Amino acid sequence: MKPAPASPLFAGPFALATLSAANEPAFPALVTSDSQVIDLRTAFGKPELTVRSLLDHWAEALPRLHELVAESGPERRPLEEFQVHAPVTPRQVFQSGANYRQHVIDLHVAHRAPGDDRPEEERRAEAAEIMDRRAAEDLPYVFIGLPSAITGPYDDVVLPSWAEKPDWELELAAVIGRPAHRVSVEEALEYVAGYTIANDLTDRATVFRRDMPQIGTDWLRSKNAPGFTPLGPWIVPAGSIADPSDLRVTLKLNGETMQDESTQDMIFDVARMVSYASQTARLLPGDLVLTGSPAGNGMHWGRLLRDGDVMEGSVTGLGVQRTRCVAEAS
Repeated sequence: MKPAPASPLFAGPFALATLSAANEPAFPALVTSDSQVIDLRTAFGKPELTVRSLLDHWAEALPRLHELVAESGPERRPLEEFQVHAPVTPRQVFQSGANYRQHVIDLHVAHRAPGDDRPEEERRAEAAEIMDRRAAEDLPYVFIGLPSAITGPYDDVVLPSWAEKPDWELELAAVIGRPAHRVSVEEALEYVAGYTIANDLTDRATVFRRDMPQIGTDWLRSKNAPGFTPLGPWIVPAGSIADPSDLRVTLKLNGETMQDESTQDMIFDVARMVSYASQTARLLPGDLVLTGSPAGNGMHWGRLLRDGDVMEGSVTGLGVQRTRCVAEAS
């Protein structure tokens, strides 16, 4: 685990984090824009407080957080003294696929059917029509991830020995701030406390069951190894993000840009994703709704993750996460 950078870059006056000092338990923290830390256990007078329990009472907590930033009383310590963990431990993780228009069109064109000799422009037009139909029918593709796959934003990522094609998928993640069940698109963002960064790693070799192709995708195997979801570093309150549909999602591999796309390219925006997930499930405070990954995955580049790779992921206003890949010891 590596310490946070000295100067976090996030939108607004503060963000939430889960931090720890050497040989001490992790604690919920308010991190100010000038890299100072306030221990929220002390500020709220609740020794057992966590970021998730704070989100359980988000409507009451948010005004107090703004007050803490303005007050001179609470003790502040430099961020560089602490280790940074995943900002929240969710009860549920909702993941989504095929949600960036250009990414899906590129895949459709790249995987042409045998004997399909039509010009690329025609096949692109066909793919665009398919995407427009999906959007009109309002059917995002959402599935379930495991909280046990989450790791910190600066932790090493262990590549399992069985994972033949480990790949990256940087995503904008919405953090739920109040219970949401069957909420409308128009009201969905009222249930979002803030936003963070998730890298939804996938082993491409195990996405589809070779023994039972008719059963479809195997997300347990391909996406839920320990550490396959680096999260954070911060939860930036929704009020500090002017428009979640106008953010830049960028992933660099060993310094080379692989993904660089605006969330404007989403087929289903954050509100539609949250609303859709809530039509079936009851979303709870601290839950994550991952919103899909843009074009530029390893399969596109023909370059998958290997031992020693360093991924640097950023989303506008949400900071930067840096993780190093380590091959599992045999």
